[in-house]
Amino acid sequence: MRVVSGSAKGRPLKSVPGTGTRPTTDKVKEAMFSMIGPYFDGGAALDLFAGTGGLGIEALSRGMDQAVFVDMEQKSIDTVRANLKAAKVEAQAEVYRNDAGRALSALEKRGRSFDLVFLDPPYRLKHGNELMLAMVQKGLLREDAVIVLEHESSYEYPEVIPGFRRTRQAVYGETAVSIYKYEASSQEEAGNAKEGNDESAD
Repeated sequence: MRVVSGSAKGRPLKSVPGTGTRPTTDKVKEAMFSMIGPYFDGGAALDLFAGTGGLGIEALSRGMDQAVFVDMEQKSIDTVRANLKAAKVEAQAEVYRNDAGRALSALEKRGRSFDLVFLDPPYRLKHGNELMLAMVQKGLLREDAVIVLEHESSYEYPEVIPGFRRTRQAVYGETAVSIYKYEASSQEEAGNAKEGNDESAD
């Protein structure tokens, strides 16, 4: 694995020891960033199931100002720190060992918000949409934030999730990538409509 493009282009990245993680291949990473960027003019990224940290590091290399990396496994955390150092972007990164749900609550308490979120949970977990809704409830997403949800190609997430619209989807063998855009205004309108309906029902 390596950084595909940007300021850290070509820098090699370590894999997490063992077989517990499933790093995104360079080919999928290149295709993924061509759909969402491919380059960025600043902003903040969240790599929630970081593994090697390859996605968040790629985002920093391509112009994001800062990134937060979260993983439950100490082996992954150690690998992320080593890869940040190898890519020379450690000054722009924060790394936390935590599970996804607790991490979102901790980020809410810190008042953080993000323009770009990578969700690559283990394929056995089919809760990407629940995590997206939790991010909205906790105020972690900026207007027009992009969510990159990586999942098993045999599993289909809804095209529309409240507050989100899927803009792209691509399949690479067993891996699928679904790109969602957060539309805060559409969710506010839906909430206002619901309030109006509730009032008229009285």
